[in-house]
Amino acid sequence: MWNPIEGASRETIEALQLQRLRETVTRVYHLVPFYKAKLDESGIKPRDIDSLEKLALLPFTLKQDLRNHYPFGLFATPMDQIVRIHSSSGTTGKPTVVGYTAHDMDVWGEVMARTLKMGNVGPGDVVHNAYGYGLFTGGLGFHYAAERVGAAVVPSSGGFTKRQLLLMKDFGATVLCCTPSFALHLSEVAREEGYDPKKDFKLRAGFFGAEPASIGLRNAIKEAWGIEYYEAYGLSEIIGPGVAATCPCGHLHVAEDHFLPEIINPDTGEVLPEGEAGELVLTTITKQGLPILRYRTKDISRLHREPCKCGRTLVYIDTIKGRSDDMLIVNGVNVFPSQVEHVLTKVEGVTPNYVIVLEKKGVLDRLEVWVEVDEATMGDGGIGALEGLKKRLENEMLNELYINVKIKLVEPKTLERSMGKAQRILDKRDVEKNK
Repeated sequence: MWNPIEGASRETIEALQLQRLRETVTRVYHLVPFYKAKLDESGIKPRDIDSLEKLALLPFTLKQDLRNHYPFGLFATPMDQIVRIHSSSGTTGKPTVVGYTAHDMDVWGEVMARTLKMGNVGPGDVVHNAYGYGLFTGGLGFHYAAERVGAAVVPSSGGFTKRQLLLMKDFGATVLCCTPSFALHLSEVAREEGYDPKKDFKLRAGFFGAEPASIGLRNAIKEAWGIEYYEAYGLSEIIGPGVAATCPCGHLHVAEDHFLPEIINPDTGEVLPEGEAGELVLTTITKQGLPILRYRTKDISRLHREPCKCGRTLVYIDTIKGRSDDMLIVNGVNVFPSQVEHVLTKVEGVTPNYVIVLEKKGVLDRLEVWVEVDEATMGDGGIGALEGLKKRLENEMLNELYINVKIKLVEPKTLERSMGKAQRILDKRDVEKNK
């Protein structure tokens, strides 16, 4: 472990959490007008927070709240104390902006060092960092973590796939950091270029995040590269990557001495019992620049408190199944892209590269999945074999999703590859409705 707190007693952890939670509530009450108004409206004063159970009394914070106070309206420190600014991509509306003090940067480095230590990364390792640099938090988050644990970091950023492979091979990369979709893309291009991903590279571990990945996709990446797969979870509004990371046992431990996790019913806001699936809510308890109370992440998960065999006593969450705002409602049935991905990774003859296309057929929704046939199947299979593969996929989708799915098989390498977060959904329903 990087820090003894990771294996401390629950009593020690919870005492620290309560102290830090009270300090944070006091801080935002006096320094952030938005939170003072919200707390006054709820009839809550900082002195009322005398137990961790009182966390549920605090108001939620939404992404829209950050947009409404763009760019710096929720900062709790003056700008002369802010040393770093990041922001989300802002694909819809204004981006969400986050600011870090020197203290916050130290916290971020700490939790990211814990992330890499899950895979025993340290001196002697060469970390190939293919997360995007710039306003996106992934690249710099992993960069400073690698330096902090004593590894050498190659700041390759995204894109330029063939050049990335050259650097990985020639520099002897032992650790790969990137999105799951890019890791799979790298392995495909490696084979096209004549590399054997397992023999020609020295990779032993990878840290993947920024997008949901099904068990099947994770296994495909592990098999393609012959490496251990570690998940890094985070979001820029909270701190970036480093909120949680998987240990060697595969449990996604939350750095709960810095971030308090809850699971709520996304419809009612009610806190759910341990083990029930719902929306993950996070409260920062050590951040200075942008402290956030009960941030609704939209990510669907479960919370577990039982001890882990790795020795860590920090709570852990399930791998994110998907986002509540990524969940598709198709003729009244909830569908997550990760479910589609899971089916594709179980069926031989296709790749995990796919696009979900949603259209209206009369008053009903129609879900179609475009999926690439792999090279071997395309070369060996006739029309009959491809038709059989299509039928099998449609049956598997029905068993997994409980709805009819139309499969469209496409030739290898015809679907667009992503250098960052994969874009998997093409929803034409609103376009058709507005014609």
